Amino acid sequence: MTRDLSRLLRPRSIAVMGSVWAENVIAQCRKMGFAGPIWPVHPTKVEIGGLPAFPSLAALPEAPDASFIGVNRHATIEVVGELARTGAGGAICFASGWTEAGEKGLQDSLVAAAGGMPVLGPNCYGVINYLDGALLWPDQHGGKRVDKGVALLSQSSNIVINLTMQARGLPIAYVACLGNAAQIGLAELAGALLADDRVSAIGMYVEGIDDAPAFVALAEAARAAGKGVVCVKSGKTEAAQSAAASHTAALAGGGAASSAFLRQSGVAEVNTLAELIETLKIFHVHGPQIGTRLCSLSCSGGEAGLVSDLAAPFGLDFPTPSPGQRRRLGEILGPIVAIANPLDYHTFIWGDGPRTTDVFTTMLEGYDAGLFVIDPPRPDRCDPSSFQPALDAIEAAGRVTGKPAFPVASLPENFDETRAEALVARGIAPLMGLETALGALKAAQTQPGQPGWRPAPALEPRATRLLDEAEGKRFLDKAGVAIPRGVIGATLAEAREKAAGLTAPLVLKGLGFAHKTEAGAVRLGLASLDGEVGIEGATGYLVEEMVTGAVAEILLGLRRDPVYGMTLTLGLGGVAAELLADTVTLVLPVGEDEVLAAMQRLRLWPLLDGYRGRSRADMAAVAAIAVRLGRAMLDRPELVEIEINPILVRQSGAVAVDALIREAV
Repeated sequence: MTRDLSRLLRPRSIAVMGSVWAENVIAQCRKMGFAGPIWPVHPTKVEIGGLPAFPSLAALPEAPDASFIGVNRHATIEVVGELARTGAGGAICFASGWTEAGEKGLQDSLVAAAGGMPVLGPNCYGVINYLDGALLWPDQHGGKRVDKGVALLSQSSNIVINLTMQARGLPIAYVACLGNAAQIGLAELAGALLADDRVSAIGMYVEGIDDAPAFVALAEAARAAGKGVVCVKSGKTEAAQSAAASHTAALAGGGAASSAFLRQSGVAEVNTLAELIETLKIFHVHGPQIGTRLCSLSCSGGEAGLVSDLAAPFGLDFPTPSPGQRRRLGEILGPIVAIANPLDYHTFIWGDGPRTTDVFTTMLEGYDAGLFVIDPPRPDRCDPSSFQPALDAIEAAGRVTGKPAFPVASLPENFDETRAEALVARGIAPLMGLETALGALKAAQTQPGQPGWRPAPALEPRATRLLDEAEGKRFLDKAGVAIPRGVIGATLAEAREKAAGLTAPLVLKGLGFAHKTEAGAVRLGLASLDGEVGIEGATGYLVEEMVTGAVAEILLGLRRDPVYGMTLTLGLGGVAAELLADTVTLVLPVGEDEVLAAMQRLRLWPLLDGYRGRSRADMAAVAAIAVRLGRAMLDRPELVEIEINPILVRQSGAVAVDALIREAV
């Protein structure tokens, strides 16, 4: 259900309930210049915050567009019910003590009382509308009125208060908190904020995604509207992701699934609040995506080297200038300057506006975007005027080429807020802090998601049983996945007898173990089973022909996810899988091309792709297995987890030599 939140977010009238909290809301609205009526409601007070108080909601001149409810939780339910009956536009429920305190029934009663009226919360700080000066907000904040800007949406009130205190020149249009999100969730509120034409982008601090398909739809709609979405996702290092029965549980846990989901949704993910602000600045000025070919210019070799060093972990691309660029830059700068990217243009042209503009424009025109490292001196103790020609040249280069030109201060405090705001107002996004700027530029390169892609439905966690490897191999065989030729015996003697028709070398495995190698339940390279003794704890035996000709070992894991539906993890496998921890994760459904593209992000991908004359592994066969098994899990809800470790990959073809499968019981 999508509700109309326009009256709540852009009210013409505001009602406030409570005492101290109501006074704070009134003060904030006055400070921000809210033009509409504010109606305090209190059963005994005649005045609140300098305004006459109404004794009841029934006494108000009309149903308010938005209400801030600052009374206790039990009274909140009554107030919400009365507001809903009068046709009010929506309410902020400030009180705590609901589901977060174990009172789910109380929170359910609140939702029932609201009916179709939108409510944010409970346990919610509120909403700030800097565009119209409407604040349903009971505390200080650092923003000011704007005509256009970004929206900030947070599942932590304190985090978003801190964000409003930024002095980086980011224009903020809205601030909104979700609280317990009893009725209105993350995607619905974000969509309502983005529906305002004056909102250019949205930044979120996310602790948990409540509706993954709705979130993808939101991201898709935002892209279509030319608006970027960027997230800080917390809770990525929870110890609860440790392995239970499989390697996949450890390797795909933490933030791997959430990062995969955001990437496939086309949402930029950053790790810090500073990167969030700088990425939003890029989106505000230039839209939801910039190109990947970057150039960097500075008047110092030290700065050029620092850019190269700091950019490497982000995987940013600084291609060499073209022959034409090299020739023209050499003509302007002379023979002493080495033409490269990042470019140290020295100080020969410092203060010469036309030559500086020529250098900056010549360099930028061959790239998608450029960063120009420049740190104007602090104006309280120095004279920054000599830096103005370079700043003007950056602006001119962007205007002439039509490419994003980013002035970048190596230290965030080296752009003061006044200068930063003036640049943003002229369509220039100054980035503050070199490493933060590089992270933001990488985030702003995030590609859009596949049109129409939605994650598989999430299922509730269920009790499971672990199939033994023999059962698992039968499943893989029926699914069309190549497995070794083998036999099963209830006892070692039976296995020895059945294995007579197999071709050595052989592998003997004891059944009934999740991790057979660690349990000593695997014996490799056997010429026969003569003289072999039983394996303690085995519930049966599997004998297989050893796979030869393998050039790589790959781990493949599929798992149900309670938020994102189903994940696929691929990486270097074998007994060192967790030690290497070189994996990629995707959220299903995906196609073979997407799987192959994801595997190319592995650190050790070159070893799979013919590095220094090595045999090239048939990774297309691995991608085909991944997609085939993914479809099988989507078709069979009882399957909870499939892990193959390893898949032995040949130059042509791949064979699954181990299988760990769990199904619901």
